[in-house]
Amino acid sequence: MMDSAVVEVMGITGSPTVTQSISLPHEEMHFFRNLANAKRFAIDIGGSLTKIAYFSTVSHRRVRVPEGSDSDSNEQNTEKVNFTYEVCQAPRLHFIKFETKYIQECLDFIQKHLLGQGLIGQKFVKATGGGSYKYSKLIEDKLGITPEKEDEMDCLIKGANFLLKNVSQEAFTYDRRRSPEYHFLPPGPVLFPYLLVNVGSGVSILKVESEEKYERIGGTATGGGTFWGLGTLLTGAKGFDELLRLAEEGDHRKVDMLVRDIYSGDYVTLGLPGDLIASSFGKAAHLNSGDFSAPDVARSLLFTIANDIGQIACLYALQHNLKRIYFGGYFLRNHPLTMYAVSYAIRYWSKETVEPLFLRHEGYLGAIGAFLKGTEELHTEKYSWQENYAGSSGFMNGELDTSYEFPSRISVGFLEMDRAQRPVGYFPLLSPDVEYSPDTVNLAEDVEARTYWISCFEGSLDRITERAIESQASVAGSIDRALRCKRKLLDRFRTLSIEPCAYGNLTVRSLLNTIEQCLREFDFPDPYFSQKQGENSFALREFDNQLRLLDSLTSESRNVELIWGVLAGNVFDWGANAVAALLEGPATFGFEEAKAELQRRPWLVDSLDRWLERLKKKAHRCITFFVDNSGIDFVLGVLPLVREFLRNGSRVILCANSEPALNDMTYDEMVPLLRLVGGKCNVIQDAMDQGRLMPHETGQDSPCLDLSRISQDLIQLIEREGSDLVIIEGMGRAIHTNLSAKFKTEVLKLAVIKNAWLAKTLGGEVFSVVCSYEEPDSFQQC
Repeated sequence: MMDSAVVEVMGITGSPTVTQSISLPHEEMHFFRNLANAKRFAIDIGGSLTKIAYFSTVSHRRVRVPEGSDSDSNEQNTEKVNFTYEVCQAPRLHFIKFETKYIQECLDFIQKHLLGQGLIGQKFVKATGGGSYKYSKLIEDKLGITPEKEDEMDCLIKGANFLLKNVSQEAFTYDRRRSPEYHFLPPGPVLFPYLLVNVGSGVSILKVESEEKYERIGGTATGGGTFWGLGTLLTGAKGFDELLRLAEEGDHRKVDMLVRDIYSGDYVTLGLPGDLIASSFGKAAHLNSGDFSAPDVARSLLFTIANDIGQIACLYALQHNLKRIYFGGYFLRNHPLTMYAVSYAIRYWSKETVEPLFLRHEGYLGAIGAFLKGTEELHTEKYSWQENYAGSSGFMNGELDTSYEFPSRISVGFLEMDRAQRPVGYFPLLSPDVEYSPDTVNLAEDVEARTYWISCFEGSLDRITERAIESQASVAGSIDRALRCKRKLLDRFRTLSIEPCAYGNLTVRSLLNTIEQCLREFDFPDPYFSQKQGENSFALREFDNQLRLLDSLTSESRNVELIWGVLAGNVFDWGANAVAALLEGPATFGFEEAKAELQRRPWLVDSLDRWLERLKKKAHRCITFFVDNSGIDFVLGVLPLVREFLRNGSRVILCANSEPALNDMTYDEMVPLLRLVGGKCNVIQDAMDQGRLMPHETGQDSPCLDLSRISQDLIQLIEREGSDLVIIEGMGRAIHTNLSAKFKTEVLKLAVIKNAWLAKTLGGEVFSVVCSYEEPDSFQQC
C-alpha cells in the first residue's frame, strides 16, 4: 500500500488548490533517479559491469472520493461530488548497470547527492561479485559504508526468482532465423523447478526447486573465460567485446569440419545433417593461415564453447527431468550469436524436449539478489512489483549523454519497478490445459499492425495532452508537465517502431500501459475523472427509465435486451477515436443513439442464442464480472444485467481497476456509485446488504486485463464463492486481451469493436459486435 501525505480538496467542476508541489525527476536524468529519496543500497561488481540497486519512495497524487461524500447525493448533484488529491509515497526499486571502469565516477555522483545531504542512512551495503573485494576500500572511502559480502549464487537465484515472478515476459527464447528473433513467454502459474546455468569465467549449473531450495548439480571449466583467453591467444583481440564483434563477422565453416566434409552430404544412417559440426577447428590442421581469418577463428571458438555448454546443460536437464533452462552470465549478456548457438545446442541434443530460455534483465540478477538480502525489514519479497516502462531502458542500453553530471559518456542500462497496490497471482479459473497469453496480437510479428497502432497512438497524444492539462487547469506547471509527458511518449513510440522487442512483446496492451504509466509519472493520476463523474450523473438520471423498459418485457425478450444494453453501453469508450469524435461532436449521442450504431445480427461473433438457451437452465452460483467503462456503460449496461442475475438467485463479484486508466471504472468510484444505485433499486441494495453483490478491485491499472496478475484477495474470494461464470466486457479486456483465453468455467465475452483497422482485421466494420459464450470442453461433452 502507498502511504498518504498531504491532502488537496477540490470540487469536481474545479481544479485543485495545490498545497504541496510534487518534485518530478529531472527530464534528462536517465538513471540514478530519485536518489534523494533512496533508502537502501546494494551493489554487484563484476570484472566488466557494475550493477547498483536501491529503494526509494516516489511522491505523486491520487484521486480519492471521500467516504460518505455521496450520503446526501442524488442524480441531480453527483456532478458536485467533492474529491481529494492525496499526495502519496509509492515504493520503487531502481537497478542500474554500467561498465566497471566508470565505478569511481558513479560513486562520486552518489557521494555528492547523498552523503552531502546526509541521506545514505546505512552503515553497510550488501555486495556481491568478484569486484566487491577489489573495490571494497574504494566504496568505504567514497561512501563511508562497509561492503557486506553475499554469496554470488544465492544472489543470482534470488534475483532470477524475483524477476520471473514480477516482470511480465521476462523470459524469452531466441532464434535468429525467426522474425522477430525474440519470442517472449507468457506468464504461467508454475515457476519451479528449473535449471539455472550461469556462464561466467566458468559455468555453474544449479537446480532450483523453490524460493529457498537449490543445489549446484554440475558445471564445467569451459566458459566465458575460456572463450576470452583462447580467443586472445588465437586472434590477438584485446577484449571480450572485440572477440564477439569478430565472431559476428566470421564464417566458422572455413575452420570447422562439417559432416558433409567427411561424407559429402548428410550421414543418413545416423540422422546427422551435412551442415552439423563434426569437428571444431577440424580443418585448421590442413589449411594455410591465409585460408581463414581471425573472425572465422573467433566464430568457431564461440560455437565450440556454446555447444559444449549447451550439451552439458541439456544432459543435466534430462537427468533431472527438467524442461526449462534459464541462462545468464557475462558470456551471454543477451548477445544474439551466443544465444543462437546455445539454443541450437539445447534443441539439438534434447530433440526439442528442453526449452532454452534467456532473461531480459539477466544482468541485474546479482544486484537484485544482494538488495533483497539487505532489505528484509522492508518485506520486499512479500509484495508484487511491476516494471515501470516509463523509467526503464529495456534492451536499449545505448550510450547516454551524461555530460551534465559526468565527464564521460557512459553506456548505461536501467530498470525501475513499482510496487503493486496488492499482491497479485494467477487467475484460478483459467484452463490449465491451454497456455495463457493475455494479448491477442503480437505487434512485433506484424509490421503492418505495428505501424498502424503506433501511428494511431501517436495521433491520440494531442487529445490526451489536452485532457491532462484540463484536469489540472489551475495547477502551476501542468502545461509543462503535460508537454514533457507527450515528448517522452513520442520518443518511446519511435523507439518501439524500430525496436519492437525492447520491452517484451509489443502489444496494444503494452502501448496503452506505457501511456498510463507516463501520465502517472508526470503526475496526471486521472485525467478523465471529471468526465467520468459527469457521465455517471447522466446515467443515474436514466437508470429508472431503463429498468422500467426492461421490466415491461417478457423474460426472454428481457434477456436479449440486457445483452443489447451492455453492448450499447460499451460504445462509450473515450479511448476509441471513433467514439471520441461522436461524443465531442455537435449532435446528441446517448444510450439509444449508441444502440442504433451497433451491428445488426448476426454479429461478428454471435453466441447469443446459445447464451439464451443456457439461461433456461439452473442459475449460476456466482458470476465474476470484469467491468469496463464508467458512466452509461456501467450504470445502464452492466448494472441491469447484474440486477437480473441477482433476481435469479446468483451471487455477483463486480471487478474493477484498482487505479485509473482512461475512463474505466475504478473500485474507489464503483463503491459510492453502487450506494447511489442502491437508493434507486431494492434488488441492488438488498444484495449489497446481504453480501451477494461483492464489489472488488482487480489489482490492475490498465485499460486491458492481464489475468496472470490478479489481486490475491480477489483470487481468494472467487475460490471461496465457487464462481462458475466469468464475464469479460470491453474491447480492451475481451478483444485486445483474452479473446483467445480459455477457462475451466463458462465465460461470456462482450465487446463492441470501435476501431476501423481492428474491425477490418477481424472481418467486420466499426461497431461490430463480439458476443462469445464459451463452455469448457467437459460441459460440451455432457
